[in-house]
Amino acid sequence: MKFMKLGSRPDTFYATESVRSVSSEVSSDLIIQVKGSRYLLHKFPLLSKSLRLQRLCLESPEASQIQIVQVPEFPAGLEEFEVCAKFCYGITVTLSAYNLVSVRCAAEYLQMTEDVEKGNLICKIEVFFNSCILHGWRDSIVTLQTTKAFPLLSEDLGITDRCIGSIASKVLTNPTKVNLSHSYSRKERDNVSCNGSECRMNKAAGSNKGWWGEDVAELGIDLYWRTMIAIKAGGKIPSYLIGDALRIYASRWLPNVPKFMEKEAESNRGLCSNGEKTSKSRLLLESMVSLLPAEKGAASCSFLLKLLKAANILKASSSTKMELEKRVGIQLDEATVGDLLIPSLSSKNGLVYDVDIVLNILEQFTLQGTSPPISPPRIKKDFERRRSRSAENLDFEFQENRRSFSASHRSKLKVGKLVDMYLQEIARDKNLPLSKFIYLAEAIPEFSRLAHDDLYKAIDIYLKVHPELNKSERKSLCRILDCKKLSVKACMHAAQNEMLPLRVVVQVLFFEQARTAQNGGQTAELPSEIKALLAAHKKTLKNATSFSTNIAAEDQLSVSGQKSPYSNLSSQKMKPVEENNSIVNFPDDVEKSSKLNSLSMVPDRPKRMFSKLWPINRSASEKK
Repeated sequence: MKFMKLGSRPDTFYATESVRSVSSEVSSDLIIQVKGSRYLLHKFPLLSKSLRLQRLCLESPEASQIQIVQVPEFPAGLEEFEVCAKFCYGITVTLSAYNLVSVRCAAEYLQMTEDVEKGNLICKIEVFFNSCILHGWRDSIVTLQTTKAFPLLSEDLGITDRCIGSIASKVLTNPTKVNLSHSYSRKERDNVSCNGSECRMNKAAGSNKGWWGEDVAELGIDLYWRTMIAIKAGGKIPSYLIGDALRIYASRWLPNVPKFMEKEAESNRGLCSNGEKTSKSRLLLESMVSLLPAEKGAASCSFLLKLLKAANILKASSSTKMELEKRVGIQLDEATVGDLLIPSLSSKNGLVYDVDIVLNILEQFTLQGTSPPISPPRIKKDFERRRSRSAENLDFEFQENRRSFSASHRSKLKVGKLVDMYLQEIARDKNLPLSKFIYLAEAIPEFSRLAHDDLYKAIDIYLKVHPELNKSERKSLCRILDCKKLSVKACMHAAQNEMLPLRVVVQVLFFEQARTAQNGGQTAELPSEIKALLAAHKKTLKNATSFSTNIAAEDQLSVSGQKSPYSNLSSQKMKPVEENNSIVNFPDDVEKSSKLNSLSMVPDRPKRMFSKLWPINRSASEKK
């Protein structure tokens, strides 16, 4: 920290009760009243350097030998007035980054300019400010922070803009050439060497390109926003460093989500009032979102989802939520299930998690551009002669397109896996409507699921948590399941699952038997009743393509309208079912199912059920 000492006289101020004076052999002839305090001073030293005190003395009547002058609307405090008065007397005063702004505002009010006397206080403060304060990183930040107490005067005097410009210029330069970091000085004071006004960071502090993020995070949101705008305008800082700085600032200032939810719940019950704090946090969040770089990957998907959770709790503007949903959708393949578990704040539907936000994110993900072509366009020979690009460049572009397509396909597969794991979590919610579960499961393309084991687990959990579903609703739920994409263990588990509709159980067994037959392998050990069922239709299995594809009217399910995420099954909010009680564990051996055993009791039932099966060689795009 840099200091400036002005004056050399040994005179000092002393206070007696509410009266302050200066020790001098000359009797006082002026009483100045400032903010309820009285100062016994002398006209000559004060009036020779302050134009405002001159005018106030002319306006005040001289009732006695000691003239009383009141100083109204003094912008600073008593300490700042004493600094100005001591300077007039030539008494030594100390200036630093902590009191420079307040003393500068006090001197401006008293009009201690060069027009009154050469080398006046304002001139000396400006020299110190420009030559010392603005050259130091820590001093620039401290001075900028102190402008919060005098926002209007600091703007008028240009202190705020000059501090912001100084900070931005230091961030844009080589970090090893910048003076000591504020946070670094707090942690490693012993490892720092200072020489006059210059301080040097060691290599460990200077090697981190994002070293400035923690220091700038000390600023309030208004000054921080302006500083970040100035840094971004320089165009030299990578977008990921801007995103990292915003993450540091969010961790410093945004409220903890679980604790804030508890306080918000108490506020809603009338136990406390958080309105002002919520408004400040909302403004902070919206300002941070406006600072996010446009480039993909500038901020991690996890950080963006944390901002989205905070935006949901703080009731941020719809534009802020839409912007965050769009950014999350672009890089959704980086998210985890825990990131997507956004608490629901609505008491109407009683949901544990806000599924609508995830649906909006998935919509943004599916709206991302189409995949690039996987083969280069055909070019005519005549046109090819006139092309400036060589065949090598064309081949390079083709390879880049293929890599881009491969990356896009991998991201879709990751999102498909992510959605199925998310479905397993929200399926534990007792109040989750069936329509939302189905709509979310169908929100991703069919090719994004190479296997349906995770989807089957989610369906199984939902059926266990919602035993009140009728036959039609169970069939609607199971229509999103492709039995041909189930593993052997999943098929064996489904064959014993009494919660599934009978038609689905038969389909699972049929496709597993057909897959085994096509691969030339041995048929898995099945219950005797199922063996008899399959043996009775051996001829049908050999001619699978002749199966009827028309399903009986009573088994056809209309799913129109089920994609709407708005339906209420219950208004009471329930806690999620414990994970250990709902996770599906596939058994190694198949046990007899009571539902399957009943097949042998109805002679015509198996035939009627098999007439409703789809042919095994149907295209993958057909729906059941």
